[in-house]
Amino acid sequence: MKTAVLSLLLAPAAAFVAPTTQSAQVAVQGAKDEMVALAESNPDLLGSSIGFWDPLGALDTSFWGIGNEATIGYLRHAEIKHGRVAMAGFLGFCAQSTPLVSGEHAFAPYKGYVAGCSPQEQWDNIPLYGKLQIITLVGMLESYGEGAASDGSYVHYTKGGKPG
Repeated sequence: MKTAVLSLLLAPAAAFVAPTTQSAQVAVQGAKDEMVALAESNPDLLGSSIGFWDPLGALDTSFWGIGNEATIGYLRHAEIKHGRVAMAGFLGFCAQSTPLVSGEHAFAPYKGYVAGCSPQEQWDNIPLYGKLQIITLVGMLESYGEGAASDGSYVHYTKGGKPG
């Protein structure tokens, strides 16, 4: 009876005890295991024949002293972001090559517009301030993505948040 009463009295005290945390080595191993499982579960020919392949040892590095798990998050986020930028750039190049974009316009898109130019020539024809506006907008979007929702609901991709 005494042990039952004592356990009932001490049970609420367990709510105030901090949970035990996993060691950093277990967390890092979890990130590595996740990457290995992701690579080996790839059903296409390349994924099933090669499986996990890390020739540079990128999963064993620590960029800027942020730790191995944060480096894996950084690399995953960078791969997703650069893939999206490459796809958008390719689509933009294709769109700028069409006569609808590079042809004659009723209203010139910018001062000094020349019709019938390639995408490279179109970029060269944009005034300096126009190029600076584009680069500033990209920088603003990049900085917003790094510190989005500073109220605490956003978890950064190097601290365990979802990359991409």
